[in-house]
Amino acid sequence: MPGASSRSTTAPPRPTAIECRLASSDHELDAHFELRRSVFVSEQELFAHDDRDERDDRESTLHALGLIDGEPCGAVRLYPLERSWRQWKGDRLAVLPELRTYHLGAELVRFAVATAGRLGGARMIAHVQLPNVRFFEHLGWEVEGNSAPFHGVDHQLMSITLDRGA
Repeated sequence: MPGASSRSTTAPPRPTAIECRLASSDHELDAHFELRRSVFVSEQELFAHDDRDERDDRESTLHALGLIDGEPCGAVRLYPLERSWRQWKGDRLAVLPELRTYHLGAELVRFAVATAGRLGGARMIAHVQLPNVRFFEHLGWEVEGNSAPFHGVDHQLMSITLDRGA
């Protein structure tokens, strides 16, 4: 029918490959930051223009990408909280909304936990938005203390013990 929408009602194809790795080039680092902007600035409006901060410029901060079929679709940032590298923090977990059903977020969290463990970490913490607490609990994280606001959105402190052999 002329003028009718040609939108397909079929679901997008399932991904054939999901990969998580540390950003290793300027291009990949740019993709990491763009994914975070897309989620935290455009979608959630937690930040006005950009979510980058001084932590992103530190040499000890690691920026990970989650790729679906070779395309950057998710990101997470992780870094040690002390000189001994035993306590780590994971934050800025971002996955494009239309791809959240593909479990890339879980793979990025597992990657961050394994990476921090391999680098000598004993424990990792994260401030998690309240709707995501059960997701993190399913991945082995534990709630600590009470929730507190961050940029107007309540977050819950959570932690996980790291496996150095991961």
